[in-house]
Amino acid sequence: MSKSTRREVIKTGFAAGLGVVAAPYVARAQAAYPGSQTIKFVVPYPPAGATDIVGRAVADILAAYWKTTTIVDNVPGAGANIGMDRVAKGVADGTQILIVPPNITTNQFLYKSMPFNADSDIVPVSQVAGLANLLCVRKGLPVKNVAELIAYAKANPGKLNFASSGVGTTIHLSGEMFKKMAGIDIVHVAYRGSAPAVNDMIAGHVDLMFDNLPSIEPQARAGNVIGLAVTSKEKSAFAPNYPTVGETIPGFDVTSWFGIGLPAKTPQAIVDKLEADVIAVSKPGGDLAKRLGGQSIDVVGSSRKDFTDYVASERKRWGDLITELKIKVE
Repeated sequence: MSKSTRREVIKTGFAAGLGVVAAPYVARAQAAYPGSQTIKFVVPYPPAGATDIVGRAVADILAAYWKTTTIVDNVPGAGANIGMDRVAKGVADGTQILIVPPNITTNQFLYKSMPFNADSDIVPVSQVAGLANLLCVRKGLPVKNVAELIAYAKANPGKLNFASSGVGTTIHLSGEMFKKMAGIDIVHVAYRGSAPAVNDMIAGHVDLMFDNLPSIEPQARAGNVIGLAVTSKEKSAFAPNYPTVGETIPGFDVTSWFGIGLPAKTPQAIVDKLEADVIAVSKPGGDLAKRLGGQSIDVVGSSRKDFTDYVASERKRWGDLITELKIKVE
């Protein structure tokens, strides 16, 4: 097998005797799927980011649950379109699974053309995880909370700026939603990734940013930036000292989320089996919850119907905002 840096084989302790040891277990408890097949999880982002962290955790836990081998394949590019397209047009036998990012609800509005149909070519199977963003400001900005930030922005229209990890990301759209709901004028500054944006905020070159909680909270804890509030509807159990933005702007609720998806032509029995297994390993207190909880990521494990409905609602919400503001990826 290739030692490509974008692939990682995840095996259980049974790996050395997989063909002999795993087969009786699969035949007895796991029916035909996944059997002894190698399962590939496609992560449409580079290694080390939140999507990759979730994808590797899910692949690892399911490898143990299925007593088989899983591969994590990082296929970044074009705002996750390349990876999503690979799964949409790939084999539909359950051996290639997509780690679904929020881009599946936004890219059709951001890009002039799409290589696949986001509405129909991928089946949402289960939402597996979600995490809040944290609104932070640079040191020296004379605000202590969200209300003071809004008041300062209104008193200085167009003078504040906010950083993001790129056009159309949840980090960017958190800022755009904040601008709209707060009725303020702040300037967007797009970076190629979260790390350089955070570095520039620490250096005082940008004023504020909405970043994934696991990435930015350690900087706030260290005093390098000032954390004001989380973007989720409820307070985060991983950072309970922060209020929510919604306490100041009623109705504000933005999270980064990740799910499991399959090509649309996948047989129903396989879709059903994967849904049931993902829900089973997502139970509170389980290994997946413990592993992702250590990264300040909540485990969800929703049903296919709930995830499908959620994707539809997110697509409507962000599609309306992107269309209204005429946001485009050049």
